[in-house]
Amino acid sequence: MMTRLLIYTIAFWTGFSVMVVEMLSGKLLAPYFGNGIYVWGAIITVFMMALSLGYLLGGRWSLHHPNIRKLAAILCVAAVLNLPIVFFSESVMNWLFDNVTDPRYGSLLASTLLFFMPTAVAGMASPYALRLLTHQHQMSGNTAGVLYFVSTLGSALGTILASFHLVLWFELDQLFLGLTAISLTLGLPVALKGDPNDAK
Repeated sequence: MMTRLLIYTIAFWTGFSVMVVEMLSGKLLAPYFGNGIYVWGAIITVFMMALSLGYLLGGRWSLHHPNIRKLAAILCVAAVLNLPIVFFSESVMNWLFDNVTDPRYGSLLASTLLFFMPTAVAGMASPYALRLLTHQHQMSGNTAGVLYFVSTLGSALGTILASFHLVLWFELDQLFLGLTAISLTLGLPVALKGDPNDAK
């Protein structure tokens, strides 16, 4: 029971954090490329492509001795890959702003360089979590529905909290570092020690 709760918690938090990062990305790109529809088109495209690749890779990785330690490791790796956003985004943005004249492609390149990798890794969590939760084929549809509900609920809450409140309370760097810290706090103990009821 505790293992299943932990899996759902990771799925919820992954959905939450991905959408917080996506909402913050628009604020990060705005000073350089504006806040027009092309910027959001670039951001959404990159996040959707990254998630689609993550779903594919997560599903394939789940075929090889799945366990909750690996799911927690996915969360931790995605969190660490967000750190370059904090430390290198300004340099990346300045270079692109100086060298890419069309803001449409500047925003697309910026989104790809900064957000594609962490989002792709985060996308691996959902299919991997589903594999851990699914033990009976006749229950797989119901299990998938519950998991997607939990993950999408996290995404919705992340979107509304980021856009309505978090951006007013904290600086962008503080938010990225806070997301990373929470992800590592949740994932590291499990990734290092596992769970006594771990699914094999």
